Amino acid sequence: MRARIYRPAKNAMQSGRARTKQWLLDYEPETARTIDPLMGWTSSGDMRQQLCLEFDTAEEAVAYATAHNIPYQLFEPHVPTQRPKSYSDNFKFDRKVPWSH
Repeated sequence: MRARIYRPAKNAMQSGRARTKQWLLDYEPETARTIDPLMGWTSSGDMRQQLCLEFDTAEEAVAYATAHNIPYQLFEPHVPTQRPKSYSDNFKFDRKVPWSH
């Protein structure tokens, strides 16, 4: 079973960056989930889907995976190209782009 090592993206519902500094190691599912015919719940016999390990750096996660002979795939994080702007930047006196109206 292969593991994924990645840094999670920012939550789209909030502006904060909580839980985006850690690197995560989680396992890809071995089998598809099944639907219980009586209740309609989804279930799986794969217990590794519930396991998610947190590391401070990608090197620590890779070292853990190689020490325990876990095949892994490393995903590099997407770095945003734009810097965050504040609302007050629209009204700065030394604004670089002139008003459009």
